[in-house]
Amino acid sequence: MSDPALLVFSSLFPSEARPTAGVFIRERMFRVARELPLAVVSPQAWFPGQGLLRRVNPGYRLAGARYERMQGIEVFRPRAPCLPGIGRQWDARAMALAALPLARRLRRAGQLDILDAHFTYPDGCAAALLGHWLDLPYTITMRGTEPRHLSQPALRQQMVRALAGAARVFTVSASLREVGIAAGIDSDRFTVVGNGVDASVFRPLPRADARAALRLPANAKVLITVGALVERKGFHRVIALLPRLRERHPGLIYLVVGGGSPEGDWTARLQRQVATLGIDDCVRFLGPRAPADLCVPLSAADVFTLPSSNEGWANVILEAMACGLPVVASDVGGNAEVVADGTLGEIHAFGDDEALWACLDRALARDWPRGDIVAYARRNSWDSRVAQLLAAFRAIAAGQREATAPACDKVSPSGSPP
Repeated sequence: MSDPALLVFSSLFPSEARPTAGVFIRERMFRVARELPLAVVSPQAWFPGQGLLRRVNPGYRLAGARYERMQGIEVFRPRAPCLPGIGRQWDARAMALAALPLARRLRRAGQLDILDAHFTYPDGCAAALLGHWLDLPYTITMRGTEPRHLSQPALRQQMVRALAGAARVFTVSASLREVGIAAGIDSDRFTVVGNGVDASVFRPLPRADARAALRLPANAKVLITVGALVERKGFHRVIALLPRLRERHPGLIYLVVGGGSPEGDWTARLQRQVATLGIDDCVRFLGPRAPADLCVPLSAADVFTLPSSNEGWANVILEAMACGLPVVASDVGGNAEVVADGTLGEIHAFGDDEALWACLDRALARDWPRGDIVAYARRNSWDSRVAQLLAAFRAIAAGQREATAPACDKVSPSGSPP
């Protein structure tokens, strides 16, 4: 029996224009592609004249090539007419229509058995429409935007319908599973499959070498954060606490790794905040870096922090741990599931700046079991995650074949036709 062919459906996927967008999806699903045939469709939101908006926001809706082969895997990027703002409720239908000719062609060629969508809206809702039109099973991976989208009446009904009709709903954290159940979805429909870490890429380097490469003092305390420079990540909260933290940890340096994203770009705003506080000598903006280049700044640091307001499963936490760093993170999404005990870091209530300050102060002062932190991260490799996904996709395909087999081919437990 042949393995099922997957079509990964995600509008957030890396391209030359947006190399860091959806890297966690590529890392996960390209490993699945080592076992199952797979292609990617990444609809690109578009409307006439949107290029004019890039004069105000240069990063707005940057589109990749319509087609490319990435690590030997075909990636298709059809344009989908999507209006910004009030038109968002129609994005799923627009993306489904844009992808329909491709999906139909792959289906006829025997190259599409299961649609695999990432994020419930708009991607999962679009996959639900395609599945209905083409009589195909689909899966949805909930990744963290769901609580916000479910709170919008115009989107909630579409999302609940899509989740209820999915052959399997994967969630990257147990907390997201609870979000789905609270929305009325049967608990048996969910499988929790967290993200993993590539220990061959993320590994501790000699601290002295890493600091020398970044021209950092050998004995300074170094705090680091990695992520999109947007309000949701909360890096402005850390910057606001730096004057007090420096009183306790003289010479403290804060490394900020990241840049703008489709959510926005707070780079200039954060730089102005630093200048206003008079701590230019304390904060280093290193800009965005490819995953393979993160080991140097991570290995140069003492503590990693992520005080965000919303997360699904922040893969960067495991990546920091794989480089030996304890983590201070807000108690949102799956953060507490990753920072599972006090030997790995500290969790604080989101928005409680005093708690954030206290956690950072303790973390910078403490002698952490860094070898144990690295070992924990390595136990959370991609291998176990991919094994769960493969089993689920094969079970879905087997169930689909059973459901569509002619009656004469079905055999009852007694060995006689039913």
